[in-house]
Amino acid sequence: MDREFLHYHLRGVKKRLVLFDFDGTITTKDTFLEFIRFYFGPKKFAAGFALQSPWIGLMMVKAIPNWKAKERVLSWFFSGEPIEKFDQKSREFCQQIVPRLVRPGALSAIEEHRRTGAAVVVISASAENWVRPWCEQAGLECLATQLEIADGKLTGKIKGVNCYGPEKEKRIRACYNLEDYDEIVAYGDSRGDLEMLALASQQHYKPFRE
Repeated sequence: MDREFLHYHLRGVKKRLVLFDFDGTITTKDTFLEFIRFYFGPKKFAAGFALQSPWIGLMMVKAIPNWKAKERVLSWFFSGEPIEKFDQKSREFCQQIVPRLVRPGALSAIEEHRRTGAAVVVISASAENWVRPWCEQAGLECLATQLEIADGKLTGKIKGVNCYGPEKEKRIRACYNLEDYDEIVAYGDSRGDLEMLALASQQHYKPFRE
C-alpha cells in the first residue's frame, strides 16, 4: 500500500479551525442596533440614538474609539437593567429576529464546515448575551464582548475589552492553540476583523454579499 495514502488515512482528516465574524458577515445588519430596537421599540430606539448621535459621529470619523461610543450607548439604554430580563430578551431576539438576518450563504458555509468536522467559532464585538444563544443552537463556539454586571444589573459598561480588532486575535489565541490546526479559515467584513483574518491560511472578506 502507498505510504502516503496510508499516512493520510491513519492521520485522518485535516484538523481545521474556522473563524466567523458575526455582524455583517453572518448577518445582514448590525445586531447591536437591531437588538436595541427589539428591546425598546422603535420610538425609544430613535430617541436614544438622536441623543447619542454626537458620540456616534465622533466614532465614525475615528475621533474616539468604537468601544467608547458603544459604552455611551449601552449606558444610556441599559444601565440598571436587570440581567435576568436582559438575558431573556436576548434569547427571544435570537429566536425571533436573528434567523431573519442570517445570510443564506453564511449558513451554508457554516453547515459545510461543521459537516467536515471543523471547529467553527463565532468571534463578535456584539455582546455574548445575544450572540451565544444563536451559536449554541447552531452548534458553534462563541467568543464575544462581555458586559459588566453589578448586583444583578447591567452597569452600562463593557467587562474587560471590546472584542474588536486586536482583541479578536487575543481571544482566539487564548482559547485555541493555533499550532494544533492544519488549516485556519476566517470570514470577516470590516476593519475589526483584519487581525483575525491575518491568522488564517484561507481569508474570506465580505464573502456572502448576495
